[in-house]
Amino acid sequence: MTTTSSSTAPSAPRFAAVGMVVADMAAALAFYRRLGLDVPAEADGAPHAEAQLPGGLRLMWDTQDTARAIDPDWTPPQDGTPTGLAFECAGPAGVDAVYAELTAAGYTGEKPPWDAFWGQRYAVIQDPDGHGVDLFAPLPQGAGGVHP
Repeated sequence: MTTTSSSTAPSAPRFAAVGMVVADMAAALAFYRRLGLDVPAEADGAPHAEAQLPGGLRLMWDTQDTARAIDPDWTPPQDGTPTGLAFECAGPAGVDAVYAELTAAGYTGEKPPWDAFWGQRYAVIQDPDGHGVDLFAPLPQGAGGVHP
């Protein structure tokens, strides 16, 4: 079977990061530093921190306050661990296209695409088990983000 690609078709999202919401940023980062991750000391008091992993992936941490800033209805999970996956899309329109494709396929949209205050087009969709999966892409330089 031969497949053809259309130049107008969006490119597939690229798995880019694993994100976790933490109650105490300094304590979380101290733990991961002990495992060899390079996270600057000034990140201990930040609402968001990242570490570059081998192969180009990133491990990201957000405080619970940051999670609530993104989604005011966010609450810590009662069961399991507060970990999420994040996929980088091909530009802001890619976020919209992937979200639309997945919701059209019957997956539950958790947060429709929006221009986030931190400079990314962002959306959250649920996987079949209800885990939130983030879709994101950098906004063009100078584009201001707004909460939905």
